[in-house]
Amino acid sequence: MTEGAAGAPAGWTMAWSRPVGWILDHLVYRTTVTGRDNVPTGGPVIFAGNHISYLDGPVMFGAAPRPMHILVKQEMFKGFLGRVLTASGQLPVDRRGDRAALQQCKEVLDAGRCVGILPEGTRGSGDAAGISGGVAWLALNSGAPVVPVAILGTRVGREHLDSVPRPGRRFHVAFGPALTLTRRAGETGRASMDRAAQEIRAALAGHVRDAIQLSGQPLPFADAPQDLTAVAGTPADDH
Repeated sequence: MTEGAAGAPAGWTMAWSRPVGWILDHLVYRTTVTGRDNVPTGGPVIFAGNHISYLDGPVMFGAAPRPMHILVKQEMFKGFLGRVLTASGQLPVDRRGDRAALQQCKEVLDAGRCVGILPEGTRGSGDAAGISGGVAWLALNSGAPVVPVAILGTRVGREHLDSVPRPGRRFHVAFGPALTLTRRAGETGRASMDRAAQEIRAALAGHVRDAIQLSGQPLPFADAPQDLTAVAGTPADDH
């Protein structure tokens, strides 16, 4: 793991990065935000967004009514960018499977803070056709509600997966109703994980469809296969 992976980041790390996120959303780009009232005003929250572009995490960060620590692939934590990510309280994750990153996220949630995850695992069409199991494990083991987040406009049409939109483009970020997941009596850990993952996937996919209809902003074409190993690999029965 990269330096700083153990334990929850200090709360002050988001003090300076919140204004930067707002500037990205509203001065560099034109972002319409809906559904802020769906976000609980206190206690831990897991923000689960669809993933179409490099900008999804920062845009979600800047649009949210509460600060969050976002899981970012550990390859990004190098050089100057890595220092910025660490200083802003973001969390490195090994997308091949990372128990330590999930435990770190749980510590953040146990402290009453918020975590942001892009559970599709990699950039694609953003329709949430599949998600990794890590977000389900985190929801079940932390008790934090999951807020689905639809992010639209950060990549459009047949733009390359690595493209960065020109300044001034219109984005749309919609926060959906919070979803709380619990284990059921007599249910195995694996069954709980599978059910929770399916409920989160269905909620996110449905919310993305609703946001498209509301905003009139379609998803891009997918030009890369889905990789759903991100923050997976944690045993379902590991409580």
